[in-house]
Amino acid sequence: MPLAEPLSERDDALRLLAAQGERARAGAVRLVLLRGATGTGRTALLSAAAEQAAGQGMRVLRARGVPEDGGADWAVVRQLFGADADFLQEPPAPGASPAEHRRTQGALLWRLLETYARRGPLFVAVDDVHAADASSRRWLTEAARFVDGLPVLLVVTERSQYDIDPAGHGLAHGLSPALVHTHTLAPLSDGAAADLVRAAFPDAEPGRVADCVRAGAGNPLLLRALLHDLSSWTESSPAALPDTCAALYPGAYPDVVSWWLAGAGGATARVARCLAVLESGEADQAAAARTPEPAGDGAGPRRDRYPGYCPDERRGAQARTVARMAQADPDRVTGWLTAMTRLGLLRRDTDGLHRYAHPLLRDAVLSGWTSGRRREAHRAAAEELMREGAPVGAVARHLHHGAAVAEPWAVDVLLDAAAEEVRAGRPRCAVAFLRRALDEPMEPVRRATVLIQLGSLECAAHPSGGLPRLAQAVRLPGGSRDRVRATVALATALARSGDVVAARRMLREEERRLAGRPGLVRTLRAVTVLLSDATPHTARAGHEPVPPAPDDEGPDLLDAAYRLLAVRHGATAGLISSREAMERVRALTGSPADPLAVPFLYGMAALVAHWADELDEAEQLVRRALDPLASFLLHPMHHILTDMRVDVAAARADYDAVLAEPRARASGILSSGPGPTSAHTQAVIALVETGRREEAARLADGFDLLTAPDSWRTHRFLYARAVLRAASGQPAEALEDFLECGRRQASREAHLSVQSPWRVGAAECLLALGRPREALELAEEETRLAEAWGTARVRGRALRMLGEATGGRRGLRLTARAVGLLRGTPGGAELIAALIAHGRLLLAFRERSQAREVLHEAVEHAERLGAVRLRGVAEDLLHEGGARRPGAPRTGPAALTDSERRIAGLAAEGRTNAEIAASLHLARRTVETHLTAAYRKLGITRRTELPAALPPVPYGPEARAG
Repeated sequence: MPLAEPLSERDDALRLLAAQGERARAGAVRLVLLRGATGTGRTALLSAAAEQAAGQGMRVLRARGVPEDGGADWAVVRQLFGADADFLQEPPAPGASPAEHRRTQGALLWRLLETYARRGPLFVAVDDVHAADASSRRWLTEAARFVDGLPVLLVVTERSQYDIDPAGHGLAHGLSPALVHTHTLAPLSDGAAADLVRAAFPDAEPGRVADCVRAGAGNPLLLRALLHDLSSWTESSPAALPDTCAALYPGAYPDVVSWWLAGAGGATARVARCLAVLESGEADQAAAARTPEPAGDGAGPRRDRYPGYCPDERRGAQARTVARMAQADPDRVTGWLTAMTRLGLLRRDTDGLHRYAHPLLRDAVLSGWTSGRRREAHRAAAEELMREGAPVGAVARHLHHGAAVAEPWAVDVLLDAAAEEVRAGRPRCAVAFLRRALDEPMEPVRRATVLIQLGSLECAAHPSGGLPRLAQAVRLPGGSRDRVRATVALATALARSGDVVAARRMLREEERRLAGRPGLVRTLRAVTVLLSDATPHTARAGHEPVPPAPDDEGPDLLDAAYRLLAVRHGATAGLISSREAMERVRALTGSPADPLAVPFLYGMAALVAHWADELDEAEQLVRRALDPLASFLLHPMHHILTDMRVDVAAARADYDAVLAEPRARASGILSSGPGPTSAHTQAVIALVETGRREEAARLADGFDLLTAPDSWRTHRFLYARAVLRAASGQPAEALEDFLECGRRQASREAHLSVQSPWRVGAAECLLALGRPREALELAEEETRLAEAWGTARVRGRALRMLGEATGGRRGLRLTARAVGLLRGTPGGAELIAALIAHGRLLLAFRERSQAREVLHEAVEHAERLGAVRLRGVAEDLLHEGGARRPGAPRTGPAALTDSERRIAGLAAEGRTNAEIAASLHLARRTVETHLTAAYRKLGITRRTELPAALPPVPYGPEARAG
């Protein structure tokens, strides 16, 4: 769609020129100088003024300065007078000096101008006078001094823009202010720019209009070019502007930017592009750090590249960095940043730094540089940011895009940044940094460490994804311990991918190679034992003879590994009690161990401690297991240990901590991937318990359990899916999942299931399906195993289920006993379930007063935990027991509980979730849960609807105090 050049917000300039035209016709002449930056519409304004003058009866003489004509004398004057000025090409008279010749030419031009003026008033318009030749500029200056009295108006435009290389004197330099009227063209306002966008695209969405205004940067020429490029877009094109100029056609926008940079000079172009490179690294980091904003309140991540600086110092550091990258004067760079911000091409962000008005503008600035020059600029940016003390993440972003540095600090920065990304739950960024680190020269030992870390992360994304990296690490030259470390990593990755046989074979081959190093051989054998039960089809430690251990001093790690595995097997098989298991674990972990074996040994011990409800000790063991990995954060065992931390949080019913785990709610995993983790399992359960079944279902549907690896993790995820189905009113489907979980665990001789009590879940489903005898059989078997294990949590849970399956007075006694056992256990979810079961049986025996007391206690515990599902069950039973009058409403303000009413009232006052949680001493998740229930009962969907939906009761401090 061809667009005419719009003339917006220039009425004041046209009125000025019209008034000056009137004065010129009266013989009062002044030089009018129209100044402005590139693209601000000087040419369009001059053309409009010329048309206006012609309409007023003035004769228009027009010329334009062209840089290519800068060395030709009288080029602009000859454009003005045409063939009448051919005498300017005549050679000087014989014997005349050049100065005399110029004076002669000037006198002839003056007489020519007088001749034109006697015929009628003149409008002499010269565009881009800054590019005019020296002779023409001198003549125009003299004309401004001596033309007074003639009906002539001189109007010239001049580029006025702050560049890194200072420009020469302007045309008005040396003229008296009385002879010159200067008018500077300001950038377009946002309103005027928006009007231009709507004129080109009347149906544009407000967001797209605002996007175009930002990308136009208050520059009419730039905005017109953008609108011209967008005119080729169809209705199916995206609503938002692209971030890259490659998506624009025919490319007028980047052409205008290139033209602007060319006119600004080489130094300015380098500074502009270096700033774009610096900002692109920041944009990458901001995109990587961006996380979903919490509902109700909160703000996005703070982008602080210069921590500890005030805004002025941040800008100073930015200017110094850009100046050193471009090898320019820092003071001129500071002035340029300020000037471009005033023009609208840059903006000052919330952190005080200068940034381009739109990513599209930044990309257009960079489009003039080759990839090689960009890599060098990124490298320079990394070096300068290191000098300024920027965070490693900011430096690493530029190293990632930059050329090789060949300095040790570059590898340090990339590895530190990768570790930060892993801790923040962004493994893809960590992989990018580690891959870039391999481009730097380093010693073989360090390269092996990087390869192991990278291979571990790639294996986390795909079971066999990092195997080539780990195999390369094994082949690198180095010491025996370094080779063992790489071998252990590769063997663990092979076991995770399902090839346990190959892992064991490789470990035994390494044993033979290290026959003279008994300590390392013992470590390899310990790892072999701990990997031996990775799949149900491989031989277990207790079913094959123990290979002879090397005879030397020190703890027998091989024996410790066998014993820990035996403890775990005895616990899951129901052969030993929790007390006996912990005694053995404490004895085995009390001796010093090789750092290579510690993650496996202590990790297994932490698992048993978790089952035994020794949660503090389990956390300590996990920390001790992670300590040897300080220089080796991405050990293949790392994900198991981090999963265990989530399991401990789930055991405490800390749903907030479970759902805060970065990996917990990631869905859309391919069937060929590593399958669900413990974090996913606990997230599904936590979402169910906090009343978000739809979100739990989306997460559960992200995994294909038919193709997932046959592992403990998959078994537990089956249990979580069964919990979801049972809560969704699908007892038959849930029963199938519970029983399949049990069958898979039985194939590993795991009869006691502390973390995934599938018999309890299956018995509940059987009761719902009207099959009480089968439910009783499962409950009795669960009770027998629970009594053997002996922890209060497991025993209380089993007795609760046995009481529900048994019913009658005996069931009432069993559930009461379960409540007593569970009162001192960590967490609280099992206690709530037991209270509900006991209350239900009390109602069956019409002991309503006692039932209401028990169920009220269940509601209070559920509110404190944010357990929406259990609270709803308890409240329904309370209603059945007459806690409210018959026919009490289930919707509307009257249906709100006291807690829901109090929290909704505070939210209606404008309090954020965090403020409400702090004032009422509740978890933030509990506040969100109550608000969700209040929205449902009030029939609203937004926080802003609360004031109108609540009854007209004051919720101020006085009311709350009452």
